[in-house]
Amino acid sequence: MTTTPQPDAAVAPASDRDAFRAAPLDEQSRTRLAENGLEYRRVEVGDDGFSSWLQVTARGFQDGERSDEQIAAARERSGYRRVTGVFDPAAPMADAPAATIASWLGELSVPGGRAIPSAAISAVTVSPTHRRRGIARAMLEGELRTAHAAGIPMAMLTVSESTLYGRYGFAPAAAAAAWRIETRRATWIGPRPEGRVDFISRERLRELLPVLHDRSRRRVPGEIDVPGGHWDNFAGTRPDAEKAGDKRAVHYTDASGEVRGLAVYTVRENHDDFTKATVNVGYLLAETDDAYAALWRFLLELDLVAEVQASELAADEPLLWMIADQRAATVTLTDHQYVRILDVPRALETRRYPVAATVLLDVSDPLGLAGGRFLLEVGAEGAARVTTLPEGETREGAITVTLGIQELSAVYLGGVSLATLAAARRVQSGDIETAARVFGWHTAPRLSIWY
Repeated sequence: MTTTPQPDAAVAPASDRDAFRAAPLDEQSRTRLAENGLEYRRVEVGDDGFSSWLQVTARGFQDGERSDEQIAAARERSGYRRVTGVFDPAAPMADAPAATIASWLGELSVPGGRAIPSAAISAVTVSPTHRRRGIARAMLEGELRTAHAAGIPMAMLTVSESTLYGRYGFAPAAAAAAWRIETRRATWIGPRPEGRVDFISRERLRELLPVLHDRSRRRVPGEIDVPGGHWDNFAGTRPDAEKAGDKRAVHYTDASGEVRGLAVYTVRENHDDFTKATVNVGYLLAETDDAYAALWRFLLELDLVAEVQASELAADEPLLWMIADQRAATVTLTDHQYVRILDVPRALETRRYPVAATVLLDVSDPLGLAGGRFLLEVGAEGAARVTTLPEGETREGAITVTLGIQELSAVYLGGVSLATLAAARRVQSGDIETAARVFGWHTAPRLSIWY
């Protein structure tokens, strides 16, 4: 049989998403900005001001001016977002914000096949005419306080500048790998599964992507529920998509005919040597090991292709062990998925752990949102119970770990070791080896998109 498309999955009750989107702006940030002559305002996607907000956001990321068609498409796919701007009434273009930010209530996959509600933050820009006025701090702290007040236990973002977000408690928790593979050197030695790879239309790809992603995302710590507009970007099905016809889509069906994997790629021709084209993998989604192997084999054995490029892959891709010459692959790691815990007990009780132990976490938080002393008791099945302890109280036999909220956020998805942070003098513990095993996980976290 074949997979039947379903609507993009909702990850939280609509009432929760709507409540966060409509939540009032943080009064502390509003006051701070007003003292500098600035106005902190929500921007409704349906209002005229959204086009100015969008143009400023595009400029902040070095993009060109948006056309009317692009603005209309963005308006149509942005209804889920909480859109905010900081305005300067004294500026020549007072109706255009001097700074922007957007957020929404999403879901983050965590170790153990579980997920936690998270405030996703994006579109953070400050005009170069308004730097060094505390605007970014007011916006980010305002979003974090709003999410905390709404009972959202986690915040997350991907970043353009990696040095900006640690001061707010965010930490890089899932790295991204970019690959360049010389196909002639690689030589496939991996599995050759039954089933088949076939070309499909971009429209069919768009139908299948959210279905397959929702079936598989909770198995990979770091993945999130993906807003529908992102799938349109990958598939080239947005009405304002450029060069959409360059995208080629395939799916893998297993021996029973079930769709288990999808890939979309483009080919860049080499006009000096037509046997040396470059393939760029825009997105590869595999629900099973067989789908993973079949799709990568297909891509690496394409005719007239000398190099395959892909990004936003995991730090421990099995692909490295499916090619004869590992040096055929150049792999570059970079920070990617940042997370920030807002509710320590709820966050720690949501994920699962590989070993049983009792750990006393002494957590500091410069924003005063999630600090305290927390007793983490992990049972034999990997589930945890967290108790908040008064200052100075201890528990006999517990491993004490002293750290900041940034460090706890870094290790939360299992991709950063507490032992590594201890060696960097970011964490203190009398038994760091055991503590590191508690927070480890057998699968490296991954996030396959930017947002």
